[in-house]
Amino acid sequence: MKKRISLVGALVIGALAISSAQAQERKWTDDLKVQAYGELYYTYDFNQPKKGQLNNFLYSFNRHNEVNLNFGMVKLNYSKERVRANLAFMAGTYVQSNLVNEPDGLKNIYEANIGVKLSPTRELWLDAGIMPSHIGFESNIGADIMTMSRSMMAENSPYFSSAVKLSYLTPNQKWMLALNVMNGWQRIQRPEGNSTIAVGHQVTYTPNSKWMINSSSFIGSDTPDVERKMRYFHNLYASYQWDENLKLLAGFDIGVQQKEKDGKAYSNWYAPLVMGQYKLTDKWRVAARVEYYCDKDGVIIGTDTSNGFQTLGYSVNVDYQITDEVLWRIEARSLNSKDAIFMRNDKEVTGQTFIGSSISIRL
Repeated sequence: MKKRISLVGALVIGALAISSAQAQERKWTDDLKVQAYGELYYTYDFNQPKKGQLNNFLYSFNRHNEVNLNFGMVKLNYSKERVRANLAFMAGTYVQSNLVNEPDGLKNIYEANIGVKLSPTRELWLDAGIMPSHIGFESNIGADIMTMSRSMMAENSPYFSSAVKLSYLTPNQKWMLALNVMNGWQRIQRPEGNSTIAVGHQVTYTPNSKWMINSSSFIGSDTPDVERKMRYFHNLYASYQWDENLKLLAGFDIGVQQKEKDGKAYSNWYAPLVMGQYKLTDKWRVAARVEYYCDKDGVIIGTDTSNGFQTLGYSVNVDYQITDEVLWRIEARSLNSKDAIFMRNDKEVTGQTFIGSSISIRL
């Protein structure tokens, strides 16, 4: 396993060593391309956790008081008129935290999928393999999203899936429709003792250059068959490009899960969010986020407290685009919970505040 991680790390470091003045996307042939992305960071938690880990519900930028690699990736992309494929490997603290339940041989795979265009004249595709999740607006590629850190809703819903996906893009490119059949809730390999598959939909509506509305769902079980608890989840978000400088986004997650197998009682959780980004100049941007996550029964985030996980969060970040390939960010973030779920000097407290900075490069 150490040799595998070392090899992936060497590939990432080698790719990032290429001069940022070169093209962002290298073409080996007209059909085969190689891409690379890396994101180094430093985070300081004012609660000063002794174990060096911020908490158990954040999987990105979650190491305290150390410089580290959050996410590094090298990717091969093959694309022809009716065939496409992706193979990508990753490394970083995100991988260590978020793929802990996967077998060693699968932990460093970011993408491994192939797709076939089923119609010669329509954008009807069938893709299969390990791929980014169809849920949510945030991904591992931090430079593509407004904030440095990921939201609580993103951290606690799937980043990836092992799936078969049937998708269709309408000729006017306003509607994208997809049906996903998956191994489970953010699973490459199904949980031990689980023989079920999960399904989910995605509908994206882009009526014009300003609006984009997305609806995604998940239906399945993440528990062994002997205690099968069905989970039903929906994510909805909309983004609006006010003008060339201001972008706004609002999102809402809601989920329910059976408390017992074949039972009629359900636990629920939900998470609203609003955020915005303003472009000050060609180089400078600022963004702000307000979010809330409520999971009283601890379905997704367990706390062993009377009120469960009920947490309000705020963040503000400043971005500087050093070059077209290199982005520097600094962020301040605060979380406040109804119960004392955080630790400060061996004492349980209700709040957590941390600052961080990252630098990313995309080649």
